[in-house]
Amino acid sequence: MMDVQLTVPLMMERAEKFFGKKEVISRTGSGIRRVSYSEIAERTRKLSSMLSHLGVQKGDKVGTFAWNHHWHLEAYFAIPGAGAVLHTINIRLDPKQIAYIINHAEDKVLLIDECFLPLFEQIKNDLPTVEAYIVMTDSEELPQTNFHPVYHYDQFIEQGNPQFEFCKDIKELEPAGLCYTSATTGNPKGVVYSHRSVVLHSMALGLADNAAVSESDIAMPVVPMFHVNAWGLPFAAVWFGTTLVMPGPFFTPKVLAELIESEKVTIAAGVPTIWMGLLKELEEKQYDTGSLRSVLCGGSAAPKAVIERFEKKFNIPFVHAYGMTETSPLVVLSRLKSYQSDIEDEEKYEYKAKQGLLVPGVEMKVIGKDGEVEWNGKEMGELLLRGPWIASEYYKDERSSDAFRDGWLYTGDVVTVDEEGFIKIVDRTKDLIKSGGEWISSVDLENALMAQESVFEAAVVSIPHEQWQERPIACVVLKENMQGKVTKEELLQFLEPQFANWWLPDDILFLNEIPKTSVGKFLKRTLRHQVIDHYQSKS
Repeated sequence: MMDVQLTVPLMMERAEKFFGKKEVISRTGSGIRRVSYSEIAERTRKLSSMLSHLGVQKGDKVGTFAWNHHWHLEAYFAIPGAGAVLHTINIRLDPKQIAYIINHAEDKVLLIDECFLPLFEQIKNDLPTVEAYIVMTDSEELPQTNFHPVYHYDQFIEQGNPQFEFCKDIKELEPAGLCYTSATTGNPKGVVYSHRSVVLHSMALGLADNAAVSESDIAMPVVPMFHVNAWGLPFAAVWFGTTLVMPGPFFTPKVLAELIESEKVTIAAGVPTIWMGLLKELEEKQYDTGSLRSVLCGGSAAPKAVIERFEKKFNIPFVHAYGMTETSPLVVLSRLKSYQSDIEDEEKYEYKAKQGLLVPGVEMKVIGKDGEVEWNGKEMGELLLRGPWIASEYYKDERSSDAFRDGWLYTGDVVTVDEEGFIKIVDRTKDLIKSGGEWISSVDLENALMAQESVFEAAVVSIPHEQWQERPIACVVLKENMQGKVTKEELLQFLEPQFANWWLPDDILFLNEIPKTSVGKFLKRTLRHQVIDHYQSKS
């Protein structure tokens, strides 16, 4: 067979050649911009040529600090196209962590949304490797800034070469991208994606039993482009000629609902908190969402009740998925098998609430205290993964040995596997609650609470207990119209038929908000400290 290298530039070249009329619909600060793939490709080549002009060389890191829009999409391909490494930076981290990530990656150039310039003013003197700043903006003029040298993105690329040839001597195992985990403890850890891993992961997104992304789709990645490359959707969509809808800055559930309706979005991807917010918007106002064939949900477990409401009330197919920064991320996706299509609703939604089946191309093991667990849906163990788009180490980080051993990624996620092979995340190893020597799943309790009609969000954490070692405490945010209308006793009564008595939370606290990570997951560590402080202040 021919030894043809799998590289990111080939994706943009295909879109340019076959899908030039297709569009990227980009919501920016000033409105909606419609840019054809022909224009995107030309602008990408111009940016690539100008990065080379700035002195960006093969292997250099170029950071992006931006929302989901056409400028960011162009950077996704222009940076690897110049032979450099695309480093997407989490916009929701604190300034110290942002500086740490940029310095650890040794970014040479930064592309920054105009709205984030004040944040960078705080750390500009702490970024010794950065040689140039490019500002992505709708404004005709650059805002006042102390950065030097600084360039206006659109004016900068106008000087570029529209016939620039993307780097031709890239080897597929060379780095194309770099993302850092949104660590809850310690500094974020870097994961390097090779050209080969990006291409193979994109191909997996197009499989019929996976996300089934195709040319006929209108895809809206709500998941941020700094979060595991928006789950790979921008790469796959460009390669396949899929119309892209980029939701842009400071979007709301209302904005998302309007985009779905106006642009006839067929597939959208985001974390559970995004979909819970959209569900609330759909229940309060009328929107036409009939175009949606699939909502992809990952990042953390979606409550079964949310999945049911999407499907039964709004006829929107809801697909659970699972992955990590370390896994590119897609490794598990929940679709019923053909012979399960006519099972009863209760059983069907039990399956759909699980993370699902391992995708083709990836291998797994589930290791419990006595070795590999039995596939009975009850025995718990840590999920281990390996495959062509799974990382083998962290970037220049001694913590690699904690997660990567014997050719496997130790995910830190505790799961069960049922007789059909469906994986269910029970908890993170650090979030499992050990009470009297037995394990309690905070995820199961959370999902059960969020099935109660008055509950908007719920998170369960452990607190120390003299007799039982740890006990669960539930923290609940009620829906706006239910504030003060439901008691903890009523919620406990709701849980009682579903769990053994010793699983039930010792208390339920009503909160206005549950702290979340930068990517919308519940921030259990912070919440646990808040709960412990609450009880200590009462004692």
